[in-house]
Amino acid sequence: MSEFVFDTEVAEETGREQETAAEPATLAVRADEFAALEERILRAVNLVKRERAARAAADEHAAELGVRSQAQAETIENLQKEVGALRAEREAVRQRVERLLSQLDALEG
Repeated sequence: MSEFVFDTEVAEETGREQETAAEPATLAVRADEFAALEERILRAVNLVKRERAARAAADEHAAELGVRSQAQAETIENLQKEVGALRAEREAVRQRVERLLSQLDALEG
């Protein structure tokens, strides 16, 4: 029975030695993995910053276009009113000219 305990102790110590020997290699791999993860995180952070800046620029541009569109809509509305007024004035002038022409025709006849 004591042999069994001794063998178990030796096996445990041998296992610990193997774990200790494997740790530097594992740590090296983990450090590489950590560096790769760090690089991926930095790229992701930079990508998010660029996308936020692009979105802010797009929002600003959209706001500018909204203001311009509103101004153009007001200009169009004013021009439509002016065209309507000019058409009415043209019609009034046309009627006056026709009346004058008819009066001239009456004088000749």
